[in-house]
Amino acid sequence: MMEQLIFAGEVFLNGLMTGVMYALVALGFVLIFKASGVFNYAQGVLALFAALTLVGIQKGQVPFADLINAVFGSRLEQFGWTVPAALAIVLAALVMVLLAFLIETLILQHLVGQAPIILFMATIGLAYFLEGLGDVMWGANIKALDVGLPQGISDGIEQVTAGWFGYGYFIDRLDIWATIIAAALVCALVLFSQYTRQGRAMRAVADDHQAALSVGISLRFIWVMVWSIAGFVALVAGIMWGTKSGVQFSLSLIALKALPLLMLGGFTSIPGAIVGGLIIGVGEKLFEFFIGPMVGGATENWFAYVLALLFLVFRPQGLFGERIIERV
Repeated sequence: MMEQLIFAGEVFLNGLMTGVMYALVALGFVLIFKASGVFNYAQGVLALFAALTLVGIQKGQVPFADLINAVFGSRLEQFGWTVPAALAIVLAALVMVLLAFLIETLILQHLVGQAPIILFMATIGLAYFLEGLGDVMWGANIKALDVGLPQGISDGIEQVTAGWFGYGYFIDRLDIWATIIAAALVCALVLFSQYTRQGRAMRAVADDHQAALSVGISLRFIWVMVWSIAGFVALVAGIMWGTKSGVQFSLSLIALKALPLLMLGGFTSIPGAIVGGLIIGVGEKLFEFFIGPMVGGATENWFAYVLALLFLVFRPQGLFGERIIERV
């Protein structure tokens, strides 16, 4: 029994780390929802596109090389140089800001005042467009991403836990860094949302587009700002997930795992995204550890969605979401 509890402790810690990785994706959803009142289906694809762009810049890959070669019969592949990781991240972030400006100019400004379902459908179209654009621009092959983040087992944690329990825990150093970065992002975003003029304007836009416009708030600026921040968050999430499992098009599917944790934490709460991620990450790992062997395993594929369903039934606004009461 004691041995099983020791193993469960390792599972618990790894679940916390996985939950933080989920939460990084969910942060982008929360930011867009707070600014526009709509669920951004394209957030997972934004993480994929950001990671693809970062790898392409870092390795000096020629954008649209396959298309150019097919049209002109050339053999372009690389520019012949590599870009340092720090500079590549800055350039990729600038690309995400440019993308945010284009999204606002070409899509969002034409949908001001429209029903939320219209905006939601627009993000679905945007998701498929960006996925196709990433394929044509950078190629569909799996890419390795290395920005200098440490990986592999943490020797310090292994030695400490081995001294305590006689068994060394395997904790990936990349997950530790993801936790630190996510915590810093959450603190910065909470401070920005609550204590800056732009943060208050963002919340006003979410409540009512037309009312925000009537008091002089620039809807275009707010949307570009929020999509830029969400793009940066997507870049961070893409770096973490891409470093962990490679940059591949299945990376966009991590958005599906963010849905249950948003239902738990609430669509309007930045801290709720983190708490929801931790609950899902820990819950699915421990459930698989204790219950999985009894039901044939593979419970991680559905545990989060069942938990989210229970929350929808008994507390649809989530743990930190705002409860909306309509009087009739």
